[in-house]
Amino acid sequence: MSQDDLDIDLDAIQRRMEGAMTALKTEFASLRTGRASAQMLDNIQVDAYGQMTPINQLGTVNVPEPRMVVINVWDKGMINKVEKAIRESGLGINPVTDGPLIRLPIPELNEQRRKELTKVAAQYAESAKVAIRNVRRDGMDQIKKAKSAGMGEDDQKMYSEEVQELTDKAIAAVDRQLEQKQAEIMQV
Repeated sequence: MSQDDLDIDLDAIQRRMEGAMTALKTEFASLRTGRASAQMLDNIQVDAYGQMTPINQLGTVNVPEPRMVVINVWDKGMINKVEKAIRESGLGINPVTDGPLIRLPIPELNEQRRKELTKVAAQYAESAKVAIRNVRRDGMDQIKKAKSAGMGEDDQKMYSEEVQELTDKAIAAVDRQLEQKQAEIMQV
C-alpha cells in the first residue's frame, strides 16, 4: 500500500466544484434579462462551412445600447444562416438585417416571461448543485477507499469534514448566484 492511496486531493475536488459553478455562470449569461448582453448569444450555434460554429466566430458582437445587440457578420454569405439560427434559438428575439449588420432589438419582458426565466434559472442552479454533490460523493468515495487502504479515523474525519465544507461553500455560492440572477430577471 502506497502513501498515494491515502492522499485525498482536496484541490482537485475544489476545482471540479468550481467548474460546476463556472458552467452555471455561462448558463446564466445566456438567459435573457431585460438588458442586452453579448453573452446571450454564446449558446447559439450556426451551421457554417459544414460545421456548427458559435456566432462570435462569424462576426463581431456589440451592445451599442441597453436594448440592442448588433452582429457585424464578416462573411456576407453567412448572414441568412446567422439570422435563422437566432430565430430558431428560442431567445424570442426577431433579428433585423441591415446590410452586413444583424440588429437584435431586445423587447421588454412581460411578467409571465420573467417568471418563466426565473424557473429556468432555478433549474440551471439545481443542475449545478447536483454536479457539486456528485463531486462530493466522489470525494467521499476516495476517503472510503483510503480508509480501507489504512487511513486513520482522525484523517478520515478531517478529510470528510473538509469535503463537506467545500460542498457547503459551493452550494451557498450557487444559491447566491441564483438569487442575483432572479433579481436581475425580475427587475423592470
